[in-house]
Amino acid sequence: MPPSIPLLVVAGPTASGKTRLAVELAKLYNGEVVSADSMQIYKGLSIATAKPTEEEMGGIRHHLIDHIDPETAFSVADYVEQAKLCIEDIFQRGRLPIVCGGTGLYISSLVDNVQFGKSVGSTQKRDELRGYAETFGSHSLWKRLSAVDPEAAAAIHENNLNRVIRALEVYEVTGKTLTQQKKESRCAPSPYRKCIIGITFEDRQVLYNRIDRRVDEMVQKGLVDEVFDFYKRYSPSTAYQAIGYKELIPYFEGAVTLDEAVDKIKQESRRYAKRQLTWFRRTEGIEWVMADEKEEYKIFLKKVQNIVAKSEIMCYNIG
Repeated sequence: MPPSIPLLVVAGPTASGKTRLAVELAKLYNGEVVSADSMQIYKGLSIATAKPTEEEMGGIRHHLIDHIDPETAFSVADYVEQAKLCIEDIFQRGRLPIVCGGTGLYISSLVDNVQFGKSVGSTQKRDELRGYAETFGSHSLWKRLSAVDPEAAAAIHENNLNRVIRALEVYEVTGKTLTQQKKESRCAPSPYRKCIIGITFEDRQVLYNRIDRRVDEMVQKGLVDEVFDFYKRYSPSTAYQAIGYKELIPYFEGAVTLDEAVDKIKQESRRYAKRQLTWFRRTEGIEWVMADEKEEYKIFLKKVQNIVAKSEIMCYNIG
């Protein structure tokens, strides 16, 4: 059965302008946005996760933002299931679904129609791996993952202990790496005719400067107070992995100054952007557009429109 649903995807690193582009495209093509951000899906931490404001949404409906409680476990399988429902609903209402985000695992699992089988796991193995991390450090556990599944390790930050543990748990329980299992799960054809736009920069320093400015703006908007309130209210959870949260905890505990914590946020954000670009370069069929701000935005947008015009999704006469 051929793909039946058009899907426009806007992907790229943090602070690259994904939201603005997705909103402009939604206005042009009568679309709605489905977020693909593993942190924005949690309620709270709006500044820390750079959730789009009402003004930035430009009147375009956004889905899967502020969607679940911070202490609720939420996996990539959960994301794919809920994103598919959103996409189907948007399409059935005669609009174009536009997936927008920087979480590469969410996007690839969705567009490739990854099939998630019954979850395997071992509480004993999970506890053993967590104990190993407590004894030898999270970096040591991440290196252990890198030795058996380098592709998974490249996609998971070493501080994201839950995901590192999960990837090792899957391997040690089943004998198959998480990467191998994912490849085996990509047997079902995708239901989407897709056009994937990737935002990148000819000069990486332009992106890094944008990241630094964004962090400074976050601090001005009340990042520290927001994170401190979250820190007091919630026990550790997946949402704690948000950049901008974990770097401020040492400041709250008196171990570093605020300037040192903010510099750490900028550093980790730049590192994350680099990992995102590495991930998306492996994405089959992605169409890259440069966003170095050397030209007017309307020219940049026209280039994107030209890519969309030549894609599979245009057979639906969108816009």
